[in-house]
Amino acid sequence: MKFFGELLMALGILIATLSGLCSAVILTGPDGPEISKAAILPLVAIIGGLPFLSGVGMFFGGRWLLRLARERGE
Repeated sequence: MKFFGELLMALGILIATLSGLCSAVILTGPDGPEISKAAILPLVAIIGGLPFLSGVGMFFGGRWLLRLARERGE
């Protein structure tokens, strides 16, 4: 259980970091002539926000598994 918790935490950090950085790059990039930041914000929130939230959830799920393993003495 300890290994799975550590694996979940590592994957969660990786997914949240990469999707968060990708969203930040898209939002801070230059404006095009046809599209503004306000127009692209909902798209970035949906496409980049869902993987970010799942990565954060994986991190906290792995943290919970590690605490559970420590309490059981594994």
